[in-house]
Amino acid sequence: MYSNSNGNRTYAENHVQGNREKTLRLVQTAVLSAILILMAFTPIGYLKAGPVLITFMMIPVVIGAIVNGPAHGAFLGGIFGATSFAQCFGLDWFGTTLFSINPFYTFIMTMIPRIIMGLAVAYIYRLTASKDKEGIWSYAVAGLSGAVVNTVLFVGALIMFFGKTEFIGQFGETAIAVIGALVTVNAAIEAAVSTVVGGAIAKTIKRVFAR
Repeated sequence: MYSNSNGNRTYAENHVQGNREKTLRLVQTAVLSAILILMAFTPIGYLKAGPVLITFMMIPVVIGAIVNGPAHGAFLGGIFGATSFAQCFGLDWFGTTLFSINPFYTFIMTMIPRIIMGLAVAYIYRLTASKDKEGIWSYAVAGLSGAVVNTVLFVGALIMFFGKTEFIGQFGETAIAVIGALVTVNAAIEAAVSTVVGGAIAKTIKRVFAR
């Protein structure tokens, strides 16, 4: 009797704990979503640098993906993509021009790479964390992957959908030339910030809530 009672109580406690953790993940994702929306419409999220934007929008996505996993990372990536698409309505001349050429391709280009990025960061973190027993470098690698995956997929989609247009042609006659014109110091800054800030904040959050 005692054993069964104790077993039932343990199951109930585990169930309550599971619900608390699920609620906590939802709250964290909601807060990160609000941060993304706030960043999107202030200079914190997008800094204009010539024909392209330096974006720090991947940071909340990186944090959510590391802390809460693939589904939450993909959702936050979708929020990032939606705010990026919103820039195409007169907030950014580059995106606005692409939207005027082909709205559908512009939507795909701004959304899909960011969703995949959220998924990729979560899985890359899981893979590296299993090998990083001290929890030192896996966060940095996952943070770096957010910026790299975002840049590679976004620029790749840009060239695939708009590479033959006159607008993109002004940045270079070949795909390599276009990449060289659009992926400059902005990519390095994004990578550094995502690696250091995104990885460090995610590590702190995981350690705090693990206690």
